[in-house]
Amino acid sequence: MHSKKETPEKYYVGIDVGSASVRAALVDGFGTVVAHAEQPIQIWEPQPDHYEQSSADIWAACCLVTKKVVSGVDASYIRGVGFDATCSLVVVDKQFQPLAVTCEGQNYRNVIMWMDHRAVSQVERINATQHRVLSYVGGVMSVEMQPPKLLWIKENLQESCWEKAGYFFDLPDFLSWKATGVTARSLCTVVCKWTYTSDKGWDDSFWKMIGLEDLVEDKYEKIGNRVLSPGESVGKGLTPEAAKDLSLPEGIAVAASLIDAHAGGLGVIGADVKGHNLPCENQPITSRVAMICGTSSCHMGVSETPIFVPGVWGPYFSAMVPGLWLNEGGQSATGKLIDHVVRGHVAFPELQAKAAASAHSIYTYLNSHLDLIKKSLPVGFLTVDLHVWPDFHGNRSPLTDLTLKGMVVGLTLSQGLDELALIYLATIQAIALGTRHILETMQAAGHRINTLFLCGGLSKNPLFVQMHADITGKPVVLSKEVESVLVGAAILGACASGDFASIQEAMAKMGKVGRVVQPNHEHKRFYDKKYEVFLKLVEHQREYRSIMNS
Repeated sequence: MHSKKETPEKYYVGIDVGSASVRAALVDGFGTVVAHAEQPIQIWEPQPDHYEQSSADIWAACCLVTKKVVSGVDASYIRGVGFDATCSLVVVDKQFQPLAVTCEGQNYRNVIMWMDHRAVSQVERINATQHRVLSYVGGVMSVEMQPPKLLWIKENLQESCWEKAGYFFDLPDFLSWKATGVTARSLCTVVCKWTYTSDKGWDDSFWKMIGLEDLVEDKYEKIGNRVLSPGESVGKGLTPEAAKDLSLPEGIAVAASLIDAHAGGLGVIGADVKGHNLPCENQPITSRVAMICGTSSCHMGVSETPIFVPGVWGPYFSAMVPGLWLNEGGQSATGKLIDHVVRGHVAFPELQAKAAASAHSIYTYLNSHLDLIKKSLPVGFLTVDLHVWPDFHGNRSPLTDLTLKGMVVGLTLSQGLDELALIYLATIQAIALGTRHILETMQAAGHRINTLFLCGGLSKNPLFVQMHADITGKPVVLSKEVESVLVGAAILGACASGDFASIQEAMAKMGKVGRVVQPNHEHKRFYDKKYEVFLKLVEHQREYRSIMNS
């Protein structure tokens, strides 16, 4: 912790709602995480591709973790609170009470998660309109965005939910409302997930065309008719009730929120890189991509002018960094895919037992096991005959094809720990090859990217990081603070408090470089070949699908 001689003690609370847990951190003005806590939250999966949560459960977890991180600290030093969350859809009635998003009618299950794919039919019809707003989402809207989910609710839960609904919130906006009592929305959420544009606002013709004209008739009261920039102070700060819930003083500044991936981008992309011999040094921030990799992965690139990238969301103005346009690529299942592949393998119980006996995590053990079996080869070369296409949950970017399925080519009858380690490695490589596919698409459209900035749970895995460096051919920067998403949320709170003049100033002061991982250029030829095979896999999948459907 920094001494009082350097600066008066000032702290900020960052609260991050991920897919499976809520985390909070107490962060100082130098971007150092002073205290950290985590609490799991519940997920219901009533049927395939339906994922639901409870806003009450989420808020209770927010309160629990915040109380933990601020305990023992003089509350007068805590200057601001920032929230980020997954872009899940929260439904409440006119009295702000939860409304069920399921036919089972359990009102506490009032959140349709971001990864819920129930609205496939609705998004196909929305995309068939070819409305002009779709040009800001890469030309094709994702089923993970909010308009198709709203349309699904209207068509499937007309009486029980749609007609009773008072407000539809993106989860980050629900949290800022819960803290302040103000229903204003963040520019980040409404621009990225709801089709709002920063210059023209809502487009009446879009909502009428897709059958949601009801939202226009009440002047967008239900989805937001007041929009704030991320980091802007909301209302009068914490309400007395929220202050009591969070164990913080009433009136502390609360920031307009961010989607979780965007908070991660904020926490890493603006870091000062002087002295690290990186190609982005003395280059504008537009030469960087922030990659936030957890359950899913997001690839955030900014530009000074709008760049329209086929199959990549955006351009969104000021959705992450004020004054800059954002493009957002993504992979719907990355950490979730690795877990699925590893835990579903017949050798998983053996892995679990050996990892426990050695007091290591299963992934640390797998990385060590790969080092044992590689012999004289580089680890990555072990998959010369094993290839994975990673879209087990459809392709978000750059192909925007929900119907794509995962593929594995090169299996044998062997089912031991060696084979589990190899399929684990091939899956990580496939995710990195997918990142390369996204980056090349962004660069072909006009982005000039030379450095990756990684954060999120998967960035703690050295094999995942090295494969991304080797396969993309770009250096990877890791934050000094591994909890970059929480630092990003705290940056919002710092801006809302007025302690920094701008988000850019707070990013530079609070974002710190930890370690740099350079690509091994001697492996370029091997990974170029892997990439060529990677692209062939999707060609073959579409080919055999065409045959079967003919």
